[in-house]
Formats: sequence, structure tokens, C-alpha cells
Amino acid sequence: MWGTRPRRSGREVVNVLYVDFTRYFEECYHVSISETYVRYRRTLGEDPLAIGVVLVALWMAWALVSGLWTGGIRVSSLASLVWDGLLRGLIIGLAGIGLSMTYSILNFANFAHGDYLTSGAFAGMATSYLIAGIGENSVGALLLVGAGGSVFGGAIGIGITTSPIAVVLGALVAGVSTIALALLIDRFVYKPIRDESGIALLITSIGVAFALRYLIQFVFGAGVRGTTAAGSVPRINVPAFDGTFRITAHDASLIVVAGGLMLGVHLLLQRTKLGKAMRAMSDNEDLARITGIPTERVIRTTWIVGAGLTGVAGYMFVLWKGTLGFNDGWLLLLLVFAAVILGGIGSIYGAIGGGIVIGLTASVSVVWIPSEFGRAAAFMVMIVILLFKPEGIFSGRTTA
Repeated sequence: MWGTRPRRSGREVVNVLYVDFTRYFEECYHVSISETYVRYRRTLGEDPLAIGVVLVALWMAWALVSGLWTGGIRVSSLASLVWDGLLRGLIIGLAGIGLSMTYSILNFANFAHGDYLTSGAFAGMATSYLIAGIGENSVGALLLVGAGGSVFGGAIGIGITTSPIAVVLGALVAGVSTIALALLIDRFVYKPIRDESGIALLITSIGVAFALRYLIQFVFGAGVRGTTAAGSVPRINVPAFDGTFRITAHDASLIVVAGGLMLGVHLLLQRTKLGKAMRAMSDNEDLARITGIPTERVIRTTWIVGAGLTGVAGYMFVLWKGTLGFNDGWLLLLLVFAAVILGGIGSIYGAIGGGIVIGLTASVSVVWIPSEFGRAAAFMVMIVILLFKPEGIFSGRTTA
């Protein structure tokens, strides 16, 4: 009949789709599919490890698909794990920015970074406890964040909806107090030995970490205490094919705070004169001095930005998970280091990207292995990626 298109055979349809996909692939990646195939075939032939990685990846994909097909793995459970991993990754990435900036500009790995996280969390929670519970509990018990079980955060209404002023001021105090702590330690501990080797600074930072950790334990106690009442936090159930997964008000708060702070750091580095000075000093400190860049001001700003982000990250981490202990920062530091190394040492964007990869891996890995090995899986992914890309995911990009 006039105006109708001739019906194509299945083989013709496949050929048309293949041609369109090939053209799209070559436009996006500027390399032909045949060249890509030859390159990866050569890699697999020359590197037996690559074969092992491919086989493991295929097994994981098969286990996931078969589990979803048979019902052994629920889509809603998988969505919940992905959501949890994304949130965990945002915290790790936010904390990793400060660590990456410190390394990029001051050229040393600060092992006290995790305890800055803990310090900010305790300072922020002490503020939130005081504001939310004043008049009903003793000031001493509130400032000690309920040490010894004297006060429970859920009982006095610690939450973004039940006591928003307490939470907002707690986050601000967490950032400001961590900035003050970092500047104080830099002035009296790091600055006198800044011209020494990086090893001297690294070892000193380990000593600072132990001192801070056990000072926090001495003041606040060694017990882990609950900070929020999980049942009182508003939540919505999001449909996910065979069920639902939860998104809480604290989840949303974490995304807003982390996203806003990351955007702020980006604008600082890219749009301000001080940010350009920080990037210049990161690239070549000697040249930055010769051109008249105020290096001490840049170093001070580095501590202010890095410590502020770290303190807020510690507070949001505790608000999100609902518990607080003196060892939280140290346990999280290992994942922060993994994220910074994976993303590319010295790159803030690498720290963010690496944090999300590490967070997702640690969370979603329970699909294949027991949950107690989640951290090990995150480090294994880091090792595998670095074997094929030693400079990290964002190699070649420093603080900028």
C-alpha cells in the first residue's frame, strides 16, 4: 500500500542498530570498537591479573542477575544498599577533601585527620545536646554528651525536624571548633617542623592523633552512646519494584549539606583570587613564593577550609548513623585515605569520586560477601583500580 514502509527482517534491524551504536561509540570515545577490542585483548593476553579481574567481575554480575531473577536478592534491598553507600560515600568524600588539600599544599599525610572528625562530632553534639536539653538536664551531663548514660539524645529530641536550631548550630560549632583546633595544632606543632621532611610531619601527626583520641576518651568516656531516636526521624518509603526503601530527613540533610559544601569549595578554588593562589602553590610552592603569593595565608586558608569540612563531616556522620564514640574518626580515616588514594592524591574531585566508589563498595559488597568484610572489599577495589591506573581515577588533576 502507498505510504507504508517496507518491513525489515530481524537481521537488517540488528545491522542498523549495530551501525548506529558503532557511530555513537566512535563519536563519544574517538576510537573504533575494533581498536578497543584489540587493545583489551592485548591487555588480557599480557596481564594474567586482568583475566582474573574480568572473571571475578563476570561471576559477580552472574550472581547478582541470578539472585535478582530467582528472588534471592530483592530489588528494594539492593536499592537500599546503593542509597546507603551513596550517603556513606558523601561523608567520606567530604572528609577526604580536607585530607587531599593538606597533602596537596603542605605535602604530608595528616594521620590526625580522623581525630579532627571525632573532635568536630563531639563538639557539635555537645552543642546540640545543650540547646535541646537545657532546663531539663544538668549542663554538665549535656556538655559531656550524656557520658555514662546520663542523657540520651533521642529523649531530648535531637533531630533535624524535632530540634532544627540545635542541629544547625551543632554543625556550625563542629566546623568552627575543628578549625580552631587545626590552627592551634598547626601553630604550635606542625609549623616549627614544616621545613623538615614529610616523614617527620607524618610521624608527628600520628602522635597528635593518639593524643587527641585519648584526650577525647578521657573527657567524654569510652562508651558508644546513641545520639538520635531512630523512630522519631521522619522518613518516606520509595517504591522499588518488589518493595520499598527508606529515605530519612537526616539522609536529605546530609545530601544538602555535603553537596552545598562541595560546591562551595569548587567555587572557592575556581572563581576566587585566593583559590587561584592555592592552586598555584599546590603546583609549585617555590614559584608561588617568587611571584609574591602569600604562602602563609594560603596555608592558613587550607587548614580553615579542610578542618571546617572535616568537622561538619564528622557531625553529619554521627547525626546520620545515630551513634557516637571516641574511635569513630579513626575507623573512618582508613576509608578516607582509601578514597583520596583511589581518586588521585591531591585532587579534591578525586576525593569526592573516590569517596563515593569506596562508600558504594563497602555497602553493596554484602550482596556477595559477609558484611564484616565490607571494608576489606573497599580496599580490594582500591588496589585493583590502582594496579591498572596507578595515578588514581582523576590522575593529573591536583587541588583544582
